[in-house]
Amino acid sequence: MFSFLNPKLGIDLGTTTVLVFAPGRGIVLNEPSVVAVTRDNKILAVGNEAKEMIGRTPDDIVAYRPMKDGVVADYRVTEAMLRYYMKKALGRTPCGHRSGDQGRRTRSVCGEGTHSRGYRCRHPHP
Repeated sequence: MFSFLNPKLGIDLGTTTVLVFAPGRGIVLNEPSVVAVTRDNKILAVGNEAKEMIGRTPDDIVAYRPMKDGVVADYRVTEAMLRYYMKKALGRTPCGHRSGDQGRRTRSVCGEGTHSRGYRCRHPHP
């Protein structure tokens, strides 16, 4: 009844793409896991906008993927990317993992600013 007060999202944080699933709505977001940052670590763009910047930015702006080989390579940028995607999926803004990386991913999803629990899912194997 009041699910909009406590929204639930399923997030597939991939090396190249982030998918966000909302119960009853299906996949609500499918964007590249790319972030554009300045040399002084200010985030300028996320997702499709950042992907368009790859190879087209001045020297003081870098567009890159904060995930490398399925592992969080840049925790701060990955957390900011996740926050942006969660807000966007909820309309508030313009699960399998390697064992050594599970804690970092859960902390990213359930970090500051969230009031719910995050759960890790096993990655289905073909």
